[in-house]
Amino acid sequence: MESIEIRAASVEDAERLLEIYAYYVENTAISFEHEVPAIEEFRQRISRTLGRYPYLCVLQDGVIQGYAYAGVFIARAAYQWAAEMTIYLDKSAVKRGYGRLLYEKMESILREMGILNLYACIGYPVVEDEYLTENSARFHEHMGYAKIGEFHACGYKFGRWYDMIYMEKVIGEHGSPQRSIVAFPDLGMNALLG
Repeated sequence: MESIEIRAASVEDAERLLEIYAYYVENTAISFEHEVPAIEEFRQRISRTLGRYPYLCVLQDGVIQGYAYAGVFIARAAYQWAAEMTIYLDKSAVKRGYGRLLYEKMESILREMGILNLYACIGYPVVEDEYLTENSARFHEHMGYAKIGEFHACGYKFGRWYDMIYMEKVIGEHGSPQRSIVAFPDLGMNALLG
């Protein structure tokens, strides 16, 4: 019987996480990056994210099969109750429920932090092709996100122009006054991930 675990990522996971991400950079327009980042840059990205937001891995039998993290939506104080979501699964680990597990755990942690609005910035094809389908948008829709905006022909990769859409999910109550955000490291990660 397989063992599934979700835990916080660390900079020590960078090689495996970058291996997963590199496929999407090199072979798809899911990521709009053109070059795979260097391992040290990727470690720095993980470290920066973990300074404030959750960065989670899903493991099957001890092997990382995917990861998700939250980040700054827009770097202004008034936006601190919103976060941008990112998820990548190993190309051989899709359609196994790992994305749902990661996002459900992420939402639980983000609610505890005081985050209210989640956003996903998604590459979107005018016409599906070998580099980009509507699968990411469908996944987010299935997870309760709604499309709220579309940017036309804003990403150029593989000699083709792609759109980008924003999707949103509200996970908390908007009040006044609104309680302050608690950074992920201050929450007691073990209790949240247990």
